[in-house]
Amino acid sequence: MADSVAEHIAALDDEDWGVREDAAVALGQFDDPRSVQPLIRLLKDSDRAVREAAAASLTALGQPAVLSLGFCLNDPNLQVQEIAASILGTIADEQVFEPLLSSLLNPNWIVRMSAAKGLTRIKDPRSIDTLILLLQDKVPAVRDEACRAIQAIGEACVPPLLRGLQDPNWRVRLRAIEALCLLKPQDAVAPLMNLVAKDSDSAVRQDAVRALGQIGNAHAIPLLLDSLTTPSLQLKAIEALGNLRAVEALPSLIELVQSLPADEYEDRMEGCTDPQYKEELPPVEAAVKALANIGDPQVVPVLMQALQSTLLRQEAAEALTHFGSAAKTPLLQLLKTTKNDNLRRHVLESLSHLGWRPGQIRL
Repeated sequence: MADSVAEHIAALDDEDWGVREDAAVALGQFDDPRSVQPLIRLLKDSDRAVREAAAASLTALGQPAVLSLGFCLNDPNLQVQEIAASILGTIADEQVFEPLLSSLLNPNWIVRMSAAKGLTRIKDPRSIDTLILLLQDKVPAVRDEACRAIQAIGEACVPPLLRGLQDPNWRVRLRAIEALCLLKPQDAVAPLMNLVAKDSDSAVRQDAVRALGQIGNAHAIPLLLDSLTTPSLQLKAIEALGNLRAVEALPSLIELVQSLPADEYEDRMEGCTDPQYKEELPPVEAAVKALANIGDPQVVPVLMQALQSTLLRQEAAEALTHFGSAAKTPLLQLLKTTKNDNLRRHVLESLSHLGWRPGQIRL
């Protein structure tokens, strides 16, 4: 009886790239571990179609190919490293934990990204210290895969991350906070509050405030309210209070929105060239968004007032779409009375988001 696997393996050395490609494709259908090494040799083939066929077949072979692909992560040929890492991102298991962990620090971003993807499958807590380094990687795709890996590992990451909050290096504390934001453990609330109150680094305090808003524990609300009076923390505190839907923050947020001296901005330069815009507007804009997140209908009149200001019109119009019928009636009334074309456009956009269509109601 003919040995089809052996025949196709022999065809991998054919001078015709089409024959090599067909043979590589066929080997992926036999589930025979004898194909692994011949297919791996094809990862250096001069023809792209052949390399892709070999990669697809190695992926289809799965577990029998894992260990050999792990060795490929140290191949001097960068192309082989990339392909092997990409395959392992789909089929990795515990056999290649150490090679993948080392590849998280590879100079090549494709290898780093794929290694993180592979570690997402393995879910070994020993990778957490290296994964958190990638949360500040310059390549967004690498950061995204590192986030997924940390989330996949889950609760086992929490103890080392909590220890990281006490590290003397501020960068380590910052990365630990970012990882905790992904996992949202309630055990992190008290340590994060301690960082907000006492940490020596402003970036760490700001990120701790952000994390408290994302983790979502109401015990942080009093501290966040106090942080509104600290200029370096104000913006993050506003956003966090909005994320927490803290009704306790409504008086402070309303006061902030109503305190903007709109007349001082008349006939001023564009926002991108005027420092006053950069200093005064962001907290007020953030307060408008926070009011929308909190969602208490009592703030609708405040947002309607903000809608009259060109400085806050866009933010207020978007915020009003969060209040349903409570916003629809005053918006329709304003549409009846205003002659300001710009204001009418924003009102119509808000009403459209709320489900209103012209002709449904006689104005």
